[in-house]
Amino acid sequence: MLAVNDVTKSYGKLQANKHLTLQVQPGETAVLLGPNGAGKSTLIKCITGLLRFQGHITIGGYPNKSLDAKRLLGYVPEAPALYDLLTVSEHLEFIRRAYRMDDDGDTQNLLTRFELLDKQKKLGKELSKGMQQKLSICCALLHRPRLVVFDEPMVGLDPHAIKELKRLFGELKAAGAAVLISTHMLDSVTDIWDTAHIMVDGAIAASRTRLEEAGQDQSLEELFFNITEGRQP
Repeated sequence: MLAVNDVTKSYGKLQANKHLTLQVQPGETAVLLGPNGAGKSTLIKCITGLLRFQGHITIGGYPNKSLDAKRLLGYVPEAPALYDLLTVSEHLEFIRRAYRMDDDGDTQNLLTRFELLDKQKKLGKELSKGMQQKLSICCALLHRPRLVVFDEPMVGLDPHAIKELKRLFGELKAAGAAVLISTHMLDSVTDIWDTAHIMVDGAIAASRTRLEEAGQDQSLEELFFNITEGRQP
């Protein structure tokens, strides 16, 4: 569903991403792990079409900046990007109209799950950081994307929302969607990942699948800290 091939992103002389290649298949949950500044968010922004880059990225076989690719994509940024003067319900109405969707109950279901049902008339600027994050998740999932990209999705969420989001990860996987989660908090994705990519200094230092985990001398956590703390395995 997602193919990243030889992607490099530079800011002047600084290479934030260095010849990155990875894939996320339908029904797979992949995680990008690494410390702050490793280049995870830059790659996410390249995938979602927010940055120019060298290399190739396709979503469902389509170039990532094409309309066909964008119809397949859901994106939850690290910092929610909402409209100050739209209400919660108007945000979701905007998404439905943009994707020419009928309201078949998904809106109410998402609002209920993320405890926003009683916040429908609140403006975007009136929401707390946590409620903004919840609304951002609802907006990203409403059109039933086949690839969902999350950048530090659990930051600012309350325990109920984190539990609900993890449940949704499982539902997306069961429905055959591809999921990519970027985070520096390994413990937040311990029971979720199928494939893990550890990034350091703009490059992928190691990758591991869940199937490979059982046969390794090091756990993913041990591998992560060995790499990120400068002790190569």
